[in-house]
Amino acid sequence: MQSSSNEVLNVVRESHKAATRLAQTSASKRRLGVSILAEAMASSFDEILEANTIDLEMSREMAISEPIADWIKLTPERLEMTVSILQQLSKSADPTRRLINAPYQLEPSQTYCQRIPLGTIALVYEAFPELAAIVAGMCLKTGNSLIIRGCSAASNSNQVIASILQKALAATELPSNCITSISPDSGISIQELVTQDRHLNLVIPYGRPSLVQQVAEKATATVLKTTIGNCYLYWSLSGNLDLIRQVVVDSHDSEPDAVNAIEKVLVNQNIKSPALQALFNSLQQQGFHLRGDEVLVEAFPEYLKPMKSGEWRRPYLRKAVAFRFVECLPQAVSWINRYSSGHADCIVTESYQESRQFVQGVDSALVYINTSPRFSRNPEGGEDVFLGMSNQKGYRQGLISVETFTTIKQVVQG
Repeated sequence: MQSSSNEVLNVVRESHKAATRLAQTSASKRRLGVSILAEAMASSFDEILEANTIDLEMSREMAISEPIADWIKLTPERLEMTVSILQQLSKSADPTRRLINAPYQLEPSQTYCQRIPLGTIALVYEAFPELAAIVAGMCLKTGNSLIIRGCSAASNSNQVIASILQKALAATELPSNCITSISPDSGISIQELVTQDRHLNLVIPYGRPSLVQQVAEKATATVLKTTIGNCYLYWSLSGNLDLIRQVVVDSHDSEPDAVNAIEKVLVNQNIKSPALQALFNSLQQQGFHLRGDEVLVEAFPEYLKPMKSGEWRRPYLRKAVAFRFVECLPQAVSWINRYSSGHADCIVTESYQESRQFVQGVDSALVYINTSPRFSRNPEGGEDVFLGMSNQKGYRQGLISVETFTTIKQVVQG
């Protein structure tokens, strides 16, 4: 135990030193480093997919749950998206050293703010092997060092990708320890890693709620909690049926992790049965598993299965949607604030007053009105790159962007 504690301390300390040097490296060198990572990943598809095949075979033998198996499985499309994200990062503007007007002035001096790197970031992730490359690119872009710790179920894929990243890093002028990988087989536990708060500036857990909660409870370093699924939609009496169908289906279409998937729908109790039946039939034909409260199950037993205890609060992480009748908008808002994951909730309505009431009342990071909350790490036509979503209060709430990996230094110029 003592040897592993010393080992993790050395790893984090060296990463912290690398972060200090990286923060002083020019933006052009860091941009070139991200570009080299993209080239290395692009030329290594066969090697990565071969390792991933071994992980998939092992996962079948270990009877890994369906969502985790889907998250582990890499495809050429997923790897191409990873390369595209890295290329986008290499071209985008440098977020560090950006000057921002201060919210106040300390007279007679001039006060301004400057974006700077956080320091050392640890990513503790479950499946999603490509996340190591994406977060590595975001960290190099922002001048942060990165420690990656994947799960044993994707160990071969993780090991190959980490090796590719570190070999690519050797071809740059960046510090060699600015990307470090810790294997689950190394003997270093998650708790040992996330309690190195002296040298670790941020921990990002990514995966199922159980993993995120485990890291949040054990960490002494600052944690940025991510969240997936269990988003709610309120179907107003004036809401359009076709739009409801489109929003629900589209929210599940982002792969491999449908971060903002609508898994619960609150239905105004005055919505007519034919409209409900049409929606249930359409979703069922598209492979959705449907559940409902007692009233709806009794009315539509051929479509809906009864809810189990606690399901309103838990994400399904698969193509499943549960339905519940509510009397009015205030009741829907109250239910969402009680049970939603709180990172992305929706309303479909033709009433401007209802939309404003929903926005003001729902305590969520993002609120969507008459549009799909579908998540994308690299939105088409946009310059931004996003790791995921957070329901954590404070400046990190909402989309986790490159700027989330920075903080602000206030400067008072006499």
